Amino acid sequence: MAGDPPRDFTLDLPDDCLEIVFHLLGADDRKFCSLVCRRWLKVEAHTRRRLTLDAQSSLSEALPSLIARFDAVSSLSLRCDRLSDSIGDDALDLIARSWPSLARIKLRSCRRVTDLGMSALAAGIPSLRRLSVTSCSFGTAGLDAVLQGCPCLENLSIKGLRGLSNLPHQVVRLAAASSALLSICLNELYNGQCFAPLIAASPNLRTLKIIRCSGEWDSLLKLIAEKVPQIVEIHLEKIQVSDQGLFALSSCPDLEVLRLVKTPECTDAGVIAIAEKCHRIRKIHIDGWRMNLIGDYGLMAIAKGCSELQELVLIGINPTVQSMEVIASSCRGLERLALCGCETIGDAEVACIATKCTAMRKLCIKGCPVTDRGLEALVEGCPNLMKIKLKRCNRVTRQGLDRLMSARGTPLAVSLDAMNLQESDVGMSENGMLESGSEEAVSSRAD
Repeated sequence: MAGDPPRDFTLDLPDDCLEIVFHLLGADDRKFCSLVCRRWLKVEAHTRRRLTLDAQSSLSEALPSLIARFDAVSSLSLRCDRLSDSIGDDALDLIARSWPSLARIKLRSCRRVTDLGMSALAAGIPSLRRLSVTSCSFGTAGLDAVLQGCPCLENLSIKGLRGLSNLPHQVVRLAAASSALLSICLNELYNGQCFAPLIAASPNLRTLKIIRCSGEWDSLLKLIAEKVPQIVEIHLEKIQVSDQGLFALSSCPDLEVLRLVKTPECTDAGVIAIAEKCHRIRKIHIDGWRMNLIGDYGLMAIAKGCSELQELVLIGINPTVQSMEVIASSCRGLERLALCGCETIGDAEVACIATKCTAMRKLCIKGCPVTDRGLEALVEGCPNLMKIKLKRCNRVTRQGLDRLMSARGTPLAVSLDAMNLQESDVGMSENGMLESGSEEAVSSRAD
């Protein structure tokens, strides 16, 4: 009837249907929806699975109301500013008792959390599967408690943990509860070698990442080859490791992903040893730090030994057309290739890629002396190419990009650093028109 207030048709929707709608929304839209009415506020809170909280000390007062509102949280992130006072053990104990079904927890800069808080966490959340810790101050006793109290823990990430002792024997008992661990990441640790017993006693470990940790790591890699030969993924970044460590890793026949970033003691010899024995490798990422210790010999060994290679990233390495031709001929399934800061990658090498890498889908070239002539080879080559990224390729011109975009007979997305083109301040829009901008993502379709 006239004059009646407008009817709210959402009242006809049961809460279950409203939950499904909220699950399809992004974080910001969910927040806005929670402000519509009390019913939506309640339903949105009940459907929220991930929650990120500012972990300053003042959070302790608000925790009871947050726990009452968000009763279905399975992933919790507690992040505190480095200059602020964080929550302590009491807050972590309350969280563990109130959210026992948490499967994933991230702690960042929670410096007031001690071993007692981590023990309470382990006791209250035995089903925890993922733990990520950054810039915290608890020590080995807290880690012991988590590993022993959370037998389902699969993923452990430790970065900048300040409470680690310099006495490795204090961490030997970490090996007691490690059978479920699938992934371990050690980042910016002064005494990361104290995790060696844990790694060696993790029979199901598949992924190991060691990043910016001090000390010598060859001995640990030898231990891995002996105790965890089924390892699938290894990341070694900015650590002291040599060919001896790579020789040991070559005894891991299931290795599929290898990432070597700025490891100046690794040479062609170590890479060749892995390539000759680890035939299942699918992804290789090598940052040679412009040391010229890994080059054609190592890359040709990869090509001959790793025929299942799908992704290859080379940074600060100078391959020639000789090695690129072997890679293109032998690795017929190569889909993603990145060449960054490679002074020897020019038009001839790009032409080789265009001619023989028929499975290529994504190509990234940064800081290489490629010209328009190299782009012309891509017009007919790489028939499955879907995306190309060009950055700091100062000899590529606007006209060369025009010809590539217009001549390709299939859709192609191009990301380019427009400031480095010879004709400045140009980019491309979706219809191939040029426009200004520092870096543009371009999509082109043939008429």
